Amino acid sequence: MHLEGKVAVVTGAGSGIGHAIVIGLAGEGASIVVADVDGERAVAVAAKLEEAGAEALAVTVDVSQSDQVEAMIQATVDRFGRLDILVNNAGRAARGFVSEMDDEAWDKVIGVNLRGTFLCSRAVLRHMIPQRSGRIVNTASGLGLRGSPGGAVYGASKAAIINFTKSLAQEVARYGITVNAIAPGVTDTPFWRANRSEAEIEEAYRRGLVGRAEDFMPLVVFLCSEAGGIHSGITVDREVFVQRGES
Repeated sequence: MHLEGKVAVVTGAGSGIGHAIVIGLAGEGASIVVADVDGERAVAVAAKLEEAGAEALAVTVDVSQSDQVEAMIQATVDRFGRLDILVNNAGRAARGFVSEMDDEAWDKVIGVNLRGTFLCSRAVLRHMIPQRSGRIVNTASGLGLRGSPGGAVYGASKAAIINFTKSLAQEVARYGITVNAIAPGVTDTPFWRANRSEAEIEEAYRRGLVGRAEDFMPLVVFLCSEAGGIHSGITVDREVFVQRGES
């Protein structure tokens, strides 16, 4: 699954699952564009990768803005000369009942999660199609497959990403490009920990209800490699996490 000579753009790479993914891709030899709306976090992650011997470029980007996405992709090609992998991981969450949700809250989630996935995919395909190769991995969610009270906007955005993945995979298969999605389920991130006690966190791990960000690293690396090349249009859904160690 070596990725020497490949160039990967990962959005939302400043923390959480995105951070774990860039470590995994860099560990397999890929050059990395660390893209995040928080520029300081992107710079810190890129510096960490370079200290480990990888080539990395930090880019500040709001993926809901077309001009910023185009600038990110241009910066990638200017720096590395090519583009092989896109991981659409940038995301925004919000909870609230539909009857009480305002326009702005809805639009922000849809803008980052769905519009951002579309804009980034469109931008990279302009490079992948001529070279007749490429790997796109989108971050969906189990909530895109199952309903959740108060989760309509987030779930709708992720359900749309799942369908977008299946449709785009069919559009670009003839160019040797694969498009897949992961649906991570509940993952241990700073956002998830924010309003939970240590006892609640321990219980969630004991019951297999939460996973670690690094758990998804091997899967994404596989889907981005030649080994995963025949798989396209797939969403890998995770509901239960098998934990390591004693329960």
